[in-house]
Amino acid sequence: MARGQKDQGDPTDWVTRAADDAVRHAGEGSELITCASGASPSGPVHLGNLREFLTVHFVAEEIRRRGLPVRHLHSWDDYDRFRKVPAGVDPSWADHIGRPLSAVPDPWECHVSWAEHFKEPLVASLREMGVEMDEVSQTLAYQAGTYRSQVLHAVSRRDEIETVMARFRTKAPATEADDEGAAGGAGSLARFPYKPYCRQCGRDTVDVTAYDDESTDLSYTCSSCAFVGVTNLATQDEGKLVWKVDWPMRWAFEKVDFEPGGDDHATPGSSFTVGKEIAPIFDWRAPSFVAYSFVGVAGMSKMSSSRGGVPTAADALRILEAPMVRWLYVRRQPRQVFNIDFGPEVVRLYDEWDSLTKKATGGKRDAATLAWERASSTAAAGVLPTSPVAVPFRLLSSVADVTAGSAEQVSRIVSRSGYPHDSVADLEPRLANALRWVGDQPDEDRTTVRAAPDTDRLAALTEDEELWLAQLLDRMPDEFDLDEITTLVYGVPKLTRGMGLDDPPTDEVKADQKDFFRLLYQLLVAAERGPRLPTLFLALGAARVRALLGGEL
Repeated sequence: MARGQKDQGDPTDWVTRAADDAVRHAGEGSELITCASGASPSGPVHLGNLREFLTVHFVAEEIRRRGLPVRHLHSWDDYDRFRKVPAGVDPSWADHIGRPLSAVPDPWECHVSWAEHFKEPLVASLREMGVEMDEVSQTLAYQAGTYRSQVLHAVSRRDEIETVMARFRTKAPATEADDEGAAGGAGSLARFPYKPYCRQCGRDTVDVTAYDDESTDLSYTCSSCAFVGVTNLATQDEGKLVWKVDWPMRWAFEKVDFEPGGDDHATPGSSFTVGKEIAPIFDWRAPSFVAYSFVGVAGMSKMSSSRGGVPTAADALRILEAPMVRWLYVRRQPRQVFNIDFGPEVVRLYDEWDSLTKKATGGKRDAATLAWERASSTAAAGVLPTSPVAVPFRLLSSVADVTAGSAEQVSRIVSRSGYPHDSVADLEPRLANALRWVGDQPDEDRTTVRAAPDTDRLAALTEDEELWLAQLLDRMPDEFDLDEITTLVYGVPKLTRGMGLDDPPTDEVKADQKDFFRLLYQLLVAAERGPRLPTLFLALGAARVRALLGGEL
């Protein structure tokens, strides 16, 4: 593709439009187009937060495919304050409230800090999904003095900044009330744009008491430990700009051309709307912006990363192939709210994905196949891994359910079901996903094969039921072939009405089939329904089916 040439996909595709905006923002001949994301590692980075990362990733990928220089820059806001102790964590961690996330110990003792505990698993999941980012730790950036001149500039222009902040203050949504970042103190210092962490206790519970523009000394007192200190903004790096100043400062410092944000960031008085007005103070203009809505999980309320116990990208990748997770996000407009259902909907989702894959690989070009292409590959990694032999998930999960998760048995049965393969590895990662999904289902939704015949039910058979079982057992082969056993199971009610196996079913036969199938489920798995009967027969084998149906061993 020639430099600057657009992907010849759907012109209404949101990725294409966002990439166009980013390129326009950067300007003709830009040496580097920066697409930015950011997240505070205050808790598990759940599937709602994942939209922040993937929105930027897809836009950067589109720009990269056009042959233009681009980077996905991700800022970890690990210098943000620790706000509260979530459920399940030692209450003594409340002592760390107000300290940077990067300075809070990991209560699970597997990482160097609270921030790293939640950053590391997400980065691993993103890599599995082909997402590559240039990562910046705001802790390291601030403490290294990276933004020192920007801090001094913001403080020198604090009156202009306060004029902007004051104009929007009454419009700020309640969810951002704590993010404006008043530094405490009185008079002109009450809204100081920079806030130090206390040198003694490490918390941000400080009140600015004085600032000397000539010396750049900032004096403060700490309400937590009563420490009285002075930090010099020109030589010491002991704090950070308040959020609504920090964000536009970073746009200018990193020359950001595109950055999305949640719907709450796009309302009057919110971070982005205020940032647009503050950015010119740093000689920059706000990046092109896409607002996105949150992603939920069926049966759960809106997710919050600070309370824990919510599904993450790693949870999704236990069940879905990596391109499928990407597809869930890229196929929808960013502002479209949707839920991810890890229950029975997973089977339908795989069916939809497989159908779309056949359509896309068959040469069809439309909005749906463009989304598939974006989900299935990246410019750097190429085509993302999927199972070499894509066995339908409903078949894999049904067989896995009946065989109690034996990969070798599953492999043998699906091979005989019309999906030949050389080894179990040819079924991965989908087979492992199916095994985990089945294992996650509640006991009442699992299939339990009877250990012995149900003699009471067999003794109470109706005349029609006796005829159906007799026809089945008389014609049932010792080795099952999927097509053959399917024809027989569906054909038994036809035979008892004097019809041939290949005759189209009448309404009476359809009613008989429904009753016959219910009988088979009752006798085989003690339920009214279960996996497709031909699949169940293959999984159990002829001898076991015959025994449970009252035939001879």
